[in-house]
Amino acid sequence: MRNREEDIEVNLTGEESTSTEAAKSRWFKRIRKGITTSTADKKETPEGLWTKCPTCNHICTSSELKEHLFICSSCNYHHRIGSDEYFDILFDDQDYNVLFDNIVSKDALNFTDLKNYQKRLDEIHAKTDLKDSMRVGVGKMNSEPYVVACMDFEFIGGSLGSVMGEKFSRAVDYCIEHRLPFLVISKSGGARMMESAFSLMQLAKTSGKLSQLSDAKLPFVSLLTDPTFGGISASFGMLGDINIAEPGALIGFAGPRVIKETIKRDLPPGFQRSEFLLEHGFLDFIVDRKDLKHKLAEVAFLFRN
Repeated sequence: MRNREEDIEVNLTGEESTSTEAAKSRWFKRIRKGITTSTADKKETPEGLWTKCPTCNHICTSSELKEHLFICSSCNYHHRIGSDEYFDILFDDQDYNVLFDNIVSKDALNFTDLKNYQKRLDEIHAKTDLKDSMRVGVGKMNSEPYVVACMDFEFIGGSLGSVMGEKFSRAVDYCIEHRLPFLVISKSGGARMMESAFSLMQLAKTSGKLSQLSDAKLPFVSLLTDPTFGGISASFGMLGDINIAEPGALIGFAGPRVIKETIKRDLPPGFQRSEFLLEHGFLDFIVDRKDLKHKLAEVAFLFRN
């Protein structure tokens, strides 16, 4: 008769053990193909290896998603990407030069909300390689030269501040000097509140520079991606000679939730999505990311000839 105080353990050879400590130890171990490993030795899946589509919940590897240009292979959802990814997708052989990368934001107003603005900037600079919310590159798309200004939502929501306005202006000057078409890829929540009036001044500044580009008879193509809101859509975002968008992009001034709460009415299906804007005449066409390079090169060729 075994003592009920004792725990019984059956080991790999079928022999019984009455060691209480051994039983406790074995509880936290797993046996696979004759190899005993502790739960502490369990190998975790590296972070960022898998990606789930926010629309259809389709799961794929990050490398597979990149191969598909960050488009869901199941529902065609266009994942949000930054300037690095757009430049690699658009420019021939991923060969391009970055312009005006030495300009950085400063806290001219000593602004503080939840944290000091300068501290917020320093943290973003340390975390990413971004200098501000827009990067400008020059290269070729299917042999057609282009200047591309692309926003990075990762940098304070792609907000419009003094540096974005200055980069935009210098990019226009570069286009005029070298007789090149100008593409802006918008992805922004709007104006940067930390810069107050300095930010709002950029709406007039960028719109004025586009008048100079128009006088020089050079094309401006505005590509609106998800999301494009606030001061961007209220200024140069909708001033393109051609206004285009990616499928399903959310575009507007105020968000749909704010509008619904303001007018106290249900909004139409797909309200503020690029398909809705195309139907109501705000866009010239919608282009899938995999066709984007070809379409932009075609536009540059048609304007040049």
